[in-house]
Amino acid sequence: MTIGGLGGGQLGRMLALAGSPLGQRFIFLDPGQESCAGHVGDLRVGAYDDEERLAEISRRAEVITYEFENVPVASARYLAERVPVYPPPRALEVSQDRFLEKSFFEELGIPTAGFAKVDSREDLEAAVGRLGLPCVLKTRRFGYDGKGQLVLRTIEDVTDGWSALGAAPLIVERFVAFDREASVVAVRGRDGEVRAYPMVENEHAEGILRVSRPASPAITPAMQATGEGYARRILDALGYVGVLAIELFVVDGALVANEMAPRVHNSGHWSIEGADTSQFENHVRAITGMPLGSTRLRGPCAMVNVLGRMPPREEILRIERAHLHVYGKGAGDGSARGSRGGRKIGHVTVSAATRAELEETVAVVRAIVG
Repeated sequence: MTIGGLGGGQLGRMLALAGSPLGQRFIFLDPGQESCAGHVGDLRVGAYDDEERLAEISRRAEVITYEFENVPVASARYLAERVPVYPPPRALEVSQDRFLEKSFFEELGIPTAGFAKVDSREDLEAAVGRLGLPCVLKTRRFGYDGKGQLVLRTIEDVTDGWSALGAAPLIVERFVAFDREASVVAVRGRDGEVRAYPMVENEHAEGILRVSRPASPAITPAMQATGEGYARRILDALGYVGVLAIELFVVDGALVANEMAPRVHNSGHWSIEGADTSQFENHVRAITGMPLGSTRLRGPCAMVNVLGRMPPREEILRIERAHLHVYGKGAGDGSARGSRGGRKIGHVTVSAATRAELEETVAVVRAIVG
């Protein structure tokens, strides 16, 4: 089967690497000529709303998916009239707009921070008056890795925030004083079967994920059950097929939904070596109608992101049970040439026999990647 992919970045690359042993072929549409998914699949260069390119993808693929949530909904719907598209375009529509997303959580009874839509300076002042300070001002669309958002702590911040972000539709959210950040990654097949991975504790810096720890001791069985329940509500409500990630705050042992990603997710990369079936393989299985694989954790593991510049690979490869994944961005060879500070250019999965051994090795890897 040929799978069409909208987006040719590292997630598309890892989908193709997971699908190839299952006999799947891939064709990707991406605006960038150097998109790294083109190293492992057939790359077509063009805009996501290029109807000629979309028509070509629909002719050549038997099913279509996407690797990031900013693909135009209109393009997904155009393709869905011609070939199955999974996850469904409705999932894109909800996830692309933070106000729609928070409203969707509320409709499903999933706890989320208080929020208000902001279309004017007056709306902003009224929302801050209702939600209180501190709060978080965000663009409704296109924010990623901490971009397009500001924490408002004072009245002066309200004025500055409107000046900085007011040109776009906005949302204000009540500030959540969380204990930690977590995520749940789950997959739903064409037949409605749902499987969830162990919940992950996530460590961020400057809005970018640095380390993910599945089945962290901080995640209780009750949290796991609650997170899986939230995922199932969303998956079933959308008639979803494929992998879904929900980013969560942990507050006094309770889970508060922050946002969802209708795709394979950075916090699930550990599953390549750490689970019986990776999130990438299970996404391929789901969208092609194959049986889902086990999501069982094989043992203590963690994922460390490599950002901006690739360190000497030999230093990582010498570490026992450390698995390096280089995405091939920039110059297309995984080197530092053409890379941007903060850009995700690879990751390292660390496995260990014990939790203590795991944390020792994670510390070594973090010192190397910087």
